[in-house]
Amino acid sequence: MLINCVTYQEGRKLSDISVAAISDYVQHKEQFVWVALRDASDEELQEMQVEFDLHELAVEDARHGYQRPKIEEYGDSLFAVIHTVEMLEGELNIGELNLFVGENYVLSVRNRCQQNFLGVRQRCEREPHLLKHGSSFVFYALIDAVVDRYFPVIEALEEELELIEEQIFTKGSERANIQRLYQLKRKIMVVKHAVTPLMEACGKLFGGRVPALCVNTQEYFRDVYDHLYRINTSIETIRDTISTAIQVNLSMVAIDESEVNKRLAAGAAIFAVPTAFAGIWGMNFKAMPELEWAYGYPMAISIMFSACAYLYYRFRKSGWL
Repeated sequence: MLINCVTYQEGRKLSDISVAAISDYVQHKEQFVWVALRDASDEELQEMQVEFDLHELAVEDARHGYQRPKIEEYGDSLFAVIHTVEMLEGELNIGELNLFVGENYVLSVRNRCQQNFLGVRQRCEREPHLLKHGSSFVFYALIDAVVDRYFPVIEALEEELELIEEQIFTKGSERANIQRLYQLKRKIMVVKHAVTPLMEACGKLFGGRVPALCVNTQEYFRDVYDHLYRINTSIETIRDTISTAIQVNLSMVAIDESEVNKRLAAGAAIFAVPTAFAGIWGMNFKAMPELEWAYGYPMAISIMFSACAYLYYRFRKSGWL
């Protein structure tokens, strides 16, 4: 679906134009056209390919979707795939933003993304001195908007991890904690798969051999790279903390199992004493004087009880019971 189709000159908006007029406007080197699509159909992508003369491989990637984040060069143009990450009702929603950038055009196609980029267009139009850079600044502004939206997601995941950590030492919550930790680990890996490839791709847009489109905006892409580096560092910290939390949780389970084993062993030892005495006095021998003694039975019971009481006292004192 078409969202906007606007032409700009010298950093200022000229007018909205029709899709059929795009090919005419892109012929003017002093102007550039910015088109935004949402969940574009195959017919719309085919029409844009004709109007902008887009490379067929780039259009094919945009049509199929589910691409790894990347920035590729096709002659004098660039094609970028960026994953959008949104937190919706506690679950991550992964969308995709495809960008086709030429000397005097920008085509953005967002798929499976709830948030729009109207704020990016408004920001650019408020800064005509920066919009004078043309399509390269719009390219930066769109990437920067996606990257900035990663920060609230990281903060939400950090808060979720803190809540789980508070429950680690709560009795009976071990299974639930491990399940929540693994779910959180899966979420953080989804974000990492969006951030790490994009960071590698943005590293090629400043310093060294830079695409001609980005020569005048290298410092902006360096700023984006810095943001991605910070996000990636936070992701690694969260992953390490999750691993530590899982180990602590498993250690708590092992400690609880050890306590149970101690109680069982102590109980077995206590009951082994009267069993041993009963086994001895239960033997059918005639030459056992205590069998004929009137106080033999009370004495046997007293000895068994005293031995059990002593063992219970010792186990209790040592913390086994």
